This record gives sequence, C-alpha cells and structure tokens, in this order.
Amino acid sequence: MNNSASHIRLILAVGHLVLGVLLLSGLIAKAYSFLILFFGVLYIIRNKNENNEAIHWSAYLVGGEVLFRMAGGMVFHELPKYAVLIFLFVGLVVEKRRHHVSLSYLIYILLLLIGIAFVDIPFDQSIRKAIAFNLSGPILLGVSAIYFYKRPLAISTLMDMLFYMALPIISMLALLYFRTPSLSEISFGGGANFETSGGYGPNQVATILGLGVFIVAVHLFFKQRIFALFSVDIFLFTYLIYRGLITLSRGGMVTAFLAIAVFTYYYILSRENKILNLAKYTGLLVLFGFALFVYTSNATGGMLENRYANKNAAGTTKSDITTGRGTLFMSEMTAFLDHPFFGIGVGGGKFYRMEELEIQAASHNEMSRLIAEHGLIGIVALFLLITVPIRHMFKQPYLARAFLASFLIFWFLTINHSAMRIAFPGFIYGLSVAVITFKELKEEKDV
Repeated sequence: MNNSASHIRLILAVGHLVLGVLLLSGLIAKAYSFLILFFGVLYIIRNKNENNEAIHWSAYLVGGEVLFRMAGGMVFHELPKYAVLIFLFVGLVVEKRRHHVSLSYLIYILLLLIGIAFVDIPFDQSIRKAIAFNLSGPILLGVSAIYFYKRPLAISTLMDMLFYMALPIISMLALLYFRTPSLSEISFGGGANFETSGGYGPNQVATILGLGVFIVAVHLFFKQRIFALFSVDIFLFTYLIYRGLITLSRGGMVTAFLAIAVFTYYYILSRENKILNLAKYTGLLVLFGFALFVYTSNATGGMLENRYANKNAAGTTKSDITTGRGTLFMSEMTAFLDHPFFGIGVGGGKFYRMEELEIQAASHNEMSRLIAEHGLIGIVALFLLITVPIRHMFKQPYLARAFLASFLIFWFLTINHSAMRIAFPGFIYGLSVAVITFKELKEEKDV
C-alpha cells in the first residue's frame, strides 16, 4: 500500500471516529443514512459499476446498519436491507461486464416467493409487514449471491471492501464510548447487557463488533493498516474485542473467533513454513485472547466468565444454554411436522407460537424459520444455500478458502443466533461464492 492510500485511510478512519460523536444526534443520523442511499445509487450509475462501487457502498452500509439503528437514523426499520439490495441490483443492471448467472439462486428466490401464497396471519396484522420482515433478508441473500457468484474479486478490492465495512464500526466504538456508563455503575447479571451495548440490542451490536474484530485481524495478517500505525491497529483490535465481550452477548463474539480460527487455519496452509506459522499464530492468538478474557471478566465482576459458562449471577448453571432459543427452535420443528409440505406460510411462526405455546417472540434461527414457514420447499432452499458455496470453496486455493470459509461461517452462525434481522448475513453469504484472485500478491513477490 503506497503512502497516499495510507494517508487517505487514516483520514477516513479518524473522520469516522468524529462521525460516531456526531451521530449522537438522531437528526444527523437520519440525514446521513439518506445521503448514503442517494450518493451510493448516483455513483454506481454514473460509473457503471466499473470500479465495484456497488460492493463498496453495500459493504459500508452493512457495517453501519446497527450504528444507524442505535443512533435513531432509520426512517423505517428495514431501510438498510432495501438499500443494499438496490445497490447490488443497480450494479448488476448498469455494469458492462459479463457475469455468471446462477440458476441455483434464481430457483432459491422463486422458492421463497411460493411461501407468500400460504400466508396465514390474523386479520388485524399487516401482511405486508410480515412478508417484508421475514423475506427481506433472504431475498437480499439471493440477490447478493447472484451478484457475487463466480465474480472475480482482486484481493485489493476485497481488502478495500473490508476497510469500508470497518469505517462505520469505528464510528460505533465512539458512539458506544459516550453512551456507556462507567463499568462500576453497571450491574452485570447472567444475561446480555443493554447498557454496555449503548441501549440497543446486545446481540446485533456484538455481531457487528465481532465483524470488526475479524476485519482488523485480516488487515493484521496482510500487514495492511487502518490507522497507519501498527500499535494503533492493535489497540483497535483489542478495544473491539473488549467492547464485544462486555455486552455479554455470546453469539457475535464466538462467531468472530471461530471465523478468525478458520481463516488462520487456511492462511497457514497457504504459507511455506506451515509448522512454524502454526505455532506462531496459534500461540499469539490463544495467549492474547486468554489475557483479554481474564481482564474483561474481572471488569464485569466475574459475570463474563459466568455468561460463557452458562451460569447465572449466583454462579448456578442454567438449565437452558440457548436462553430460550431452543424452545423457539422446537416450536418451529413442531410447526413443520404439522404442515410439512408448504409450511405455515411466511410470517406465520410468530403467531403459531402465540396460539400453541403463548410465547410472543420472533424467530432467532433462520434455518428453523425457513423450514417451519416454507416446509419441504424451505429444506430444498437450505440445501442449495449450503451445498453451492461449499462445492465452490473447495475448488479455490487455500488463501481464497481462508476468506470464503470465514464468510460462510459468519453467515451460518449468525443466522442461527440472530436470524436475518440485519443485512450483514445476507451480504456476507454472497461473498462466499466469489472468486478471489491474488495477482497483486504474486507481482509483489516477483518484484
């Protein structure tokens, strides 16, 4: 990376620290989210997506979705999903390059639309909202997969995309800093903590912070800088983990650590001195992670350790490690057995639980929701979603697999603890079927 690019990155990173403070104002947050949508579409159309504008603008909004929701910057809840969908669709339409069109993902989208015909919800509920809430994420995933399927992505393009995705996460850190009371004033318990997540859902906040941890880790692996200085990037990496851990929301951080572990595994396989690299990277990650976990656990009065050990505030082991998600999962499996062919219809899961179990909660697991609401059609859709990227991944070199496998893990684990409430899992899934090229790295070695 040349000095000019490094300086631009530094300016953007520092600017987004300031932006995080400005977004404490809900009015500024609303205006900024609209500007992203307007200028994103404008730039994609004007440049005919020649420089992957659709990818960069989508990545930026994916990284910023939870931030804008925290700041009150959403005019309506699903705006980021629709915006990313628009970016990718417009990019496909205006670009001149030829690209593969996957029949599998076209079939997947058509299978989802069949479920609309079986919608069966109470008359006093909005069918449009039920369909939008439950299908906006899966439809975005289908469009993202069609956009990225076998699309060549240079490693430089991918790293730039990850950097743009990280920028609003840096803003989130600033926002969290000013919105979170002193830890000594917070009463930590055996569940996820809203105070340490800025008053917003800890699950979604931890998911995006975990994404930030992964992005910074990848930059460290490739010796690329976000804040120009190695020491500052290490601090950013540490602070992201710390902020994610003190939310006491396990899903986002566990997913990030597993994604980094898989990335490390394939990265080591791609290097020449495999044993030496295995000892070096694994040792550093384990030592660093353990020390940070112990420090954060002490800062939370031992509640972090209890949380990950599935204990309550008194130190007693809880009977349900899933914090209620297992009950929701089983209710959806029961719904599938009652309606195996076409399911209970899009959006029907919530009302099925209210009638049968008197539980008023939306699904946290996209896989079981898809099976319950779409029946056998949902199983076929899941089969396509899982098999296509796995077959694609194992045709790629080890270094490409490091990225592709990590993206797939992010998608799979996120939808199993947080469904598809945000645009992130749908977008990251699409990246798992791209073709990553490393021409620039080879040229650097030759020089």
